[in-house]
Amino acid sequence: MTPRPESSGSRPKGTAGEKIPEQPTAAQQKSAAKKTALPKQAAAKKAAPAKATAKKAAAGKTTVGKTVAKKAAPKKAAAKNTAVEQPAAGTATAKKAAAKKTAVKKTAAKKATTVKATAAKTTAVKAAAAKSTAADTVAGKAATAKSPAAKTTAKKAPAKKATTTKSTTAKAPAKKAAAKKATPATSTVAKTPARTATAGQAPAGKAVAKKSAVKKAPARKTPAGKAASAQDVPPETEVAVSPAVDAVDRERLLAGTHHAPHSVLGAHPVPGGIAFRAFRPYALSVTVVSGELRAELHDDGEGFFSGLLPLREVPAYRLVVEYEGTVLETEDAYRFLPTLGDLDLHLIGEGRHEELWTALGAHPMTHEGVTGTRFAVWAPNARGVRVTGTFNFWDGTGHIMRSLGSSGVWELFLPDVGEGELYKFEITRPDGSRTMRADPLARRTEVPPATSSVITSSEYEWGDAEWLARRAESPAHEAPFSVYEIHLPSWRPGLTYRQLAEQLPGYVKNLGFTHVELMPVAEHPFGGSWGYQVTGFYAPTARLGTPDDFRYLVDKLHQAGIGVLMDWVPAHFPRDDWALAEFDGKPLYEHEDPLRAAHPDWGTLEFDFGRNEVRNFLVANAAYWCEEFHIDGLRVDAVASMLYLDYSREPGQWTPNEHGGRENLDAVAFLQEMNATVYRRVPGVVTIAEESTAWDGVTRATHHKGPSGFGGLGFGLKWNMGWMHDSLQYMSHEPVHRKYHHGEMTFSMVYAYSENYVLPISHDEVVHGKRSLVSKMPGDWWQQRAGVRSYLGFMWAHPGKQLLFMGQEFAQGAEWSEAHGPDWWLLDPGYGAEADHRGVRDLVRDLNTVYRATPALWRLDTDPAGFEWIVGDAADDNVLAFLRLDPEGVPVLAVSNFAPVTRQDYRLGVPDDVPAWHEALNTDAARYGGSDVTNPDPVKPEPQSWHGRPASIRLTLPPLATVWLRPA
Repeated sequence: MTPRPESSGSRPKGTAGEKIPEQPTAAQQKSAAKKTALPKQAAAKKAAPAKATAKKAAAGKTTVGKTVAKKAAPKKAAAKNTAVEQPAAGTATAKKAAAKKTAVKKTAAKKATTVKATAAKTTAVKAAAAKSTAADTVAGKAATAKSPAAKTTAKKAPAKKATTTKSTTAKAPAKKAAAKKATPATSTVAKTPARTATAGQAPAGKAVAKKSAVKKAPARKTPAGKAASAQDVPPETEVAVSPAVDAVDRERLLAGTHHAPHSVLGAHPVPGGIAFRAFRPYALSVTVVSGELRAELHDDGEGFFSGLLPLREVPAYRLVVEYEGTVLETEDAYRFLPTLGDLDLHLIGEGRHEELWTALGAHPMTHEGVTGTRFAVWAPNARGVRVTGTFNFWDGTGHIMRSLGSSGVWELFLPDVGEGELYKFEITRPDGSRTMRADPLARRTEVPPATSSVITSSEYEWGDAEWLARRAESPAHEAPFSVYEIHLPSWRPGLTYRQLAEQLPGYVKNLGFTHVELMPVAEHPFGGSWGYQVTGFYAPTARLGTPDDFRYLVDKLHQAGIGVLMDWVPAHFPRDDWALAEFDGKPLYEHEDPLRAAHPDWGTLEFDFGRNEVRNFLVANAAYWCEEFHIDGLRVDAVASMLYLDYSREPGQWTPNEHGGRENLDAVAFLQEMNATVYRRVPGVVTIAEESTAWDGVTRATHHKGPSGFGGLGFGLKWNMGWMHDSLQYMSHEPVHRKYHHGEMTFSMVYAYSENYVLPISHDEVVHGKRSLVSKMPGDWWQQRAGVRSYLGFMWAHPGKQLLFMGQEFAQGAEWSEAHGPDWWLLDPGYGAEADHRGVRDLVRDLNTVYRATPALWRLDTDPAGFEWIVGDAADDNVLAFLRLDPEGVPVLAVSNFAPVTRQDYRLGVPDDVPAWHEALNTDAARYGGSDVTNPDPVKPEPQSWHGRPASIRLTLPPLATVWLRPA
């Protein structure tokens, strides 16, 4: 049998490693019983019937404790048994014989009488010190739990009404001798070795201190000498155990590797009362306060304090902790039940906790009537986790978290800790080393380069109810959808979220965009990553303000009628040693296979999409932004790098999937679950994939399988990277060479309806030497601006949604830099070329205005019925012409002339059911900075067939321009 710690109950006689004395045989017990009975009979005649006899005997290494108790019984009662410690190996027959002979001798010595007194209740016996060889027994009900050395037979004896409060045990001749042998240690309640109970106090019971055999527990400390209530002390007292933390638990608590600190610290019922244990490093004293009760705990050293109070049950209590120069009264963090339930842990384990942010992280709350903060973190490989922060001077020694079963979740509720405090988790890795980590689910962080998490909660009151109710009326692919892409920190450098809220909504609304798309808002350590290397997936960047400040910005955009999209980056994360990389000492959020974990392009780590908890972390994160911040859509970055196992990898650097293919099946399942969850939980949102390959079914429903055998990924829209690359390539050529690249402008219509597309001119196309949009155009300054205007007109008329990056709306000539943002000075009226830039911006405004008012340009974006070529093969002319149609068949005619020459009377075939056409928009208009070659009068069709149409019109095509015509 493995010996247990002193604080957990009785132990076998002899310490670990010592030989336990051999036990007497049945015959030896019988002889011993006879010798013991005579002096007990004599003592019984002198003592009152209510008194029991206790005696301790020690003979070398072999010690057998015997206690004889008597009880008068009615005449019909059977013979009495004597409580004698029996050897564990003794037979039942020997026990019975010994008990019978002892009972006969007792009957002969004294006649049985009927006594009406209440039988005295006795206490349990537990071994006091590991090295003690004396077997202590107490008259009455004896218990030596799990002891192989001896067992005792309980026996009741008649008792008179107690006349003293000093002890509940019967007097015995050997009592004083035993007391002399016991070396007083320290009190289990107060620092003084012993105290005398005041008059009227209930019995205090017995307490065994650290190195004593038997010791009476002192009376509790009461204010101003006031007597304690007799109800506080249990009438059934037992010999108590030492309340001090045992050596094993002590070592683990000090090392921060204890998985269940609440089972040791706090208040716990033990034999003899309630044991209080506190771990308060640097404290001078700790006092338990419960109502009128004040009990100072014993200082056990190294920050541990303990004491035993003779109470029936754990009371409501607080701790008064004295430090050098200050006294703090607080709740005991280790008296609370867990703040997470079984359902939370089950859902986390399954990867189905869709509101994970409500379970993990730091949450100010009221728990069991006490205000404080609940901390919870997933770290299954950790040997221990502690909370550290400004509230404990960044020393987490005394704030050890508990492990909640096999979930891998660690939890701790800290009273009196609230909003604004900084914190991190101190994790002990499997190898024993320690690491300080920011909270993966922190909802607020310090301003970079600082890396701590911040306790926060939201009190924001939204004012966008009307917007939210309206946004689900039409799906995104059947509604006007033009997007202004913004990098918030550099749009107007130096502005906060709230300052941006006063400028951005008005600017975007004036330009007519339906949505803004924010480059990643989640916290990131390196500004040069533009937010695409995220460390705080649940926290808006603190560079611009608080989470509620960000809510304010979103709210103001909604109130201005502008939807808010944000870039979301679940493909990878950086290797910072305070963030997610090897979070608890082993690969956790990243794949355990180094080849699968390392992202070859960016030096980052890829998520392990096949692990339930990791997938849950990301799926819940997507829902979090949409629900907590009212985000209207997520543009998912780098989807292609997630979908392919061989993405940017050479042969031998990747392992095929179970079917021998290169598809990352875990990533496919994750994206499908994310999309399904977001669309189900948040009606009206849209998800957009930045996917640069021909993956089948990116915007197909997840339950519809395609030719590849996969269900759709479930996105609402997809960036058309092919159109962007081809069209910009075409526009970069000199007009004289464009006829050789004409197919680059028409090829997009081969696959235009394979997905629901967005046409993006994004930040990626105007940085790193790619030049700004206007600078991509050949020719002089006039031709460059004309080329941009014609290109934007073509783009807004092409099937699909539109996205334009900031600065390109006014033809900024320089590449974008996150350090200084757009060149707003180009729009300064004092600048000589201001009109040129303002003209392009005015065109963008008019494009959006006409676009939103013309259903033919957006209603059937994903339906081939909404598009008809007029002429797509006029390569020598550099001309493209097509019709866009709404569901009722009302057309818009878009004609682009990408040659720098005016084409007079250019004939185009048209439907014969339109009596006349008029210009709705001409990018060459003078107000845009063009040459003002227009068609001011309505153009009537002629009965001459052309381009396969029964009628035709003759137009004047401006140079490097796009013209839109609608039925007059």
